[in-house]
Amino acid sequence: MRFVMRIVVTAIALWAATRLVSGITFHGNWLGLAGVALVFGVLNSFVRPILSFLAFPLLVVTLGLFTFVLNAVMLLITSALASTLGLDFHVAGFWPAFWGAIVIGIVSFLLSMFLPDGDRRTHDVREVR
Repeated sequence: MRFVMRIVVTAIALWAATRLVSGITFHGNWLGLAGVALVFGVLNSFVRPILSFLAFPLLVVTLGLFTFVLNAVMLLITSALASTLGLDFHVAGFWPAFWGAIVIGIVSFLLSMFLPDGDRRTHDVREVR
């Protein structure tokens, strides 16, 4: 269930980016947007760690600010792969990807605050006498 909720959150964040950033477009229904969110999530799970490892010196030198560039690159890769898969999601260049990645990050963070934490366990607390 948590996986489905993450896809929904990412789809909403992608939708917000298409509305707020000129240069990011999507034409389709919510199911197609969920497909783009799935592509984005899979890329972030497998490709992003490799790019982060390769960019580690730049991340250190820029005190982590290069993360914004990595996020933009991930969005550009998502656009290319989504087009290949027949999903009508397009990012028109680096700067729309940069600003879109910031919007997606903020919206995802805000929406994730409302998701239950999967690691947290509920405990039955009883008064000990």
